[in-house]
Amino acid sequence: MEIVTGHHWVAQRIPDDAYAITANQVAIQQVDFDDTDNFAWSEGIREFVDLHHLNPDQSGWNFRHIFGTMNEKDRHYNTPRVWYGHSILNPEVPEEPESAELPFIMHTEHKITPEDIEYILGSHYNETRFDPLGHGAEADRLRYRPIGLNRTQNSHILQLRNGVDEGLSGVMWLCIGIPEFSPYVPFYTNATDTDPSYSETPIKMDVDVDSAYWLHRHMGMLVESHHSKFIQQNKDYLTELNRVFRAHIHDTDEEASGLTGKALTKHLTEANYKIVDHTKAATKDQINSLVMQGLQLSQLTFNMDKNL
Repeated sequence: MEIVTGHHWVAQRIPDDAYAITANQVAIQQVDFDDTDNFAWSEGIREFVDLHHLNPDQSGWNFRHIFGTMNEKDRHYNTPRVWYGHSILNPEVPEEPESAELPFIMHTEHKITPEDIEYILGSHYNETRFDPLGHGAEADRLRYRPIGLNRTQNSHILQLRNGVDEGLSGVMWLCIGIPEFSPYVPFYTNATDTDPSYSETPIKMDVDVDSAYWLHRHMGMLVESHHSKFIQQNKDYLTELNRVFRAHIHDTDEEASGLTGKALTKHLTEANYKIVDHTKAATKDQINSLVMQGLQLSQLTFNMDKNL
């Protein structure tokens, strides 16, 4: 659903076998006013467009063309992010990071996993000349706004799973910190409480590694500061955590078999606490390892020739 002019809107249903990636711009394209199964709209929107001569096209009713923008900011801030997400899920797409006509609805040949979405949300044009952490020319590396930024406060994936009871279906994969470097921790949504490391972030800007926010910000700063030295270790840490997360969800689902109501909610709340404890311990171990390695990377060192 996209709202424009403050009171007019259009909504388009995304098919079950499709995906959509949107940035900070109008995304919906051609609207079929005869297809009420897949489109909905505000009363009077067509009359409003006609009255004010807003449709720039000779034919059709393209919501993006009518109400969207395609200016320099879009070409550097918005469309490249949409293009890069498409390129990950559909590698065959042409390189058109500044195109105003990137499709709203996309189909891919493979099933999309939470890990696919994690990668996109933490991406910065990886393996392209536009990567700020890559080796392209400076003009290219600074050309486009990446998806994953160091100022990202939290990133999340909301998953409704098929094949399990309704009480188990909802999982929120929550990432605090820089998405490329921090894990997306799975929280069952059928819960009544959250570990204090997530619910009680210190108000003052004081680094407190018992807070999930500061714990993961701390780790992200260390990895990015020595990116070429630490990135593989960070990837291994995230891969291992994703393995643990998958096993945790599988085991929790099985253990919850037969539970309903308050008993199920209590069980899932405890499971959320358990996975936070594991993630916190693994992250502290990772930070300690990075700090110890970082101490060896100082330029203020001197090794005397053993022959002197």
